[in-house]
Amino acid sequence: MSTFMSLAIVAFAILLPVYITANCLHWLRSPLRSVPGPLLARFTDLWYCYQLKKGGYEKVILKLHQQHGPVVRYGPNRYSINDTASLKTIYGQGSQFPKSEWYSALQPSDAIWNLFATRDIQHHAQSRRLYSNAYSMTSLVHYEPYLDECAAIFSQRLLEFSKAGTTINAGHWLQCFAFDVIGFITYGQRLGFLDQGEDIASVIHNLDQRVEYTSLVGIFPRLNRLALKVSPRNSRPGGNNTAYLLRYTQELMEREMSSPKPVMESQTQDADAPSSETFLSKFLAKHYSAPETFTKYHILTGCMVNMFGGSDTTGVSLAAILYHLLKNPGTLTKLREEIEDFAHRGELSEAPSFKETQRMPYLQAVIKEALRIHPAVGTPLERIVPKGGATICGKFFPEGSVVASHTWVQHRNEFVFGDDVECFRPDRWLESDEAKLSAMNKNWMPFGLGSRNCIGKHISILEISKLIPRIIRDFDFQLQGPAAVPGGSWETYNVGFVKPRSFYISVKSRR
Repeated sequence: MSTFMSLAIVAFAILLPVYITANCLHWLRSPLRSVPGPLLARFTDLWYCYQLKKGGYEKVILKLHQQHGPVVRYGPNRYSINDTASLKTIYGQGSQFPKSEWYSALQPSDAIWNLFATRDIQHHAQSRRLYSNAYSMTSLVHYEPYLDECAAIFSQRLLEFSKAGTTINAGHWLQCFAFDVIGFITYGQRLGFLDQGEDIASVIHNLDQRVEYTSLVGIFPRLNRLALKVSPRNSRPGGNNTAYLLRYTQELMEREMSSPKPVMESQTQDADAPSSETFLSKFLAKHYSAPETFTKYHILTGCMVNMFGGSDTTGVSLAAILYHLLKNPGTLTKLREEIEDFAHRGELSEAPSFKETQRMPYLQAVIKEALRIHPAVGTPLERIVPKGGATICGKFFPEGSVVASHTWVQHRNEFVFGDDVECFRPDRWLESDEAKLSAMNKNWMPFGLGSRNCIGKHISILEISKLIPRIIRDFDFQLQGPAAVPGGSWETYNVGFVKPRSFYISVKSRR
């Protein structure tokens, strides 16, 4: 057991009686004490921590809403909301609901901030404006050559598996693809996941550890702050992951900054103009043009956020699309017919372009439906009720209350998506009822909502849109293991991201 975890456990044991007593008093005085939920959750966040640690929290919170209705307690001061009208109040543009202290585990101090974790609304808005142009879809499509190269290597690996008759862990290989893509467009070079098929420097393993640690310790922010003060950084779970990517980024930054040619070019060009440059080059250009506004730390944290946030979400989403296609052969056949039709008409290139894939309605419906039924994020999107309180779903929540919508719950709202919400049915996105489609789109939130939605969502959509039609056109896939049995399914584990654990397939080339 690490020094950090030992310190956290000792601190928790010492403070537990005070913590329980304070929560009991809070519940007795709270105007929300009648909100239903598990008995233990009225008095301690240990219930939430335990359920999250077990790895199936998305199923637990969904069942609670089915039992108790649109407002459910999952902690002494934590409330899960399943109400479409409340989304705009909590997450809409201009909302004054800041992120909860849960996010502080991802940001150990105000000096070591990142765009995802920063809780200050004004600071986030100012920082996001500095980065936003680099993440626009107009800018990202110029990275297509990088994606095409990674997709070609991925296809080559699949061809090798086809010839060898090998069963593979599709979840692992799809995350390898996502990692190499994000590394390529961020730094201009791949980390080598697709080349080796291995977890380079244990980055994936350590990232999983870090996600689990931050998800659990973020529930108890005071204990986290106490442990951070007395614990060396390298003893924290996932610390090696941070160190490796931090060192990697710093080395590439120094190399780029010491090169006279890129410096001269960066100083003379528009830093936000679309180009085939990497994110690192774009960030360096912004730094040279405004070093006091866009500092070296902005470059560093921008690249690091790409690496930390750009593999899990995309890898899980790609796996979800492929899995649900294989579990629904009729849908797979229909998608393949669309792909073949576009290819026959000369409207789908060997390396499908993003523009081409946007014209394929059934492909887009498949993507939206897979991300509806299996969004990558498996934890609630917590926000704090601002000063003066707020009325949400017919109840008044005092300031300081933690309220959250859960993507898995929201995506299974029968009033929005119909009474077949557990069915993978892409055609629901192709129906002609404009009012219903509008409601579904407003409640579709795999990348979050409002001003705090994922800044890198277009990267993920770009990768998904280009890779899925390519591999569905070129390969046949067969489920293996428990998921291949009629009525069987894959195993997932969720302490932050709902990741597949048993997504095994065999591959056969169709070309």
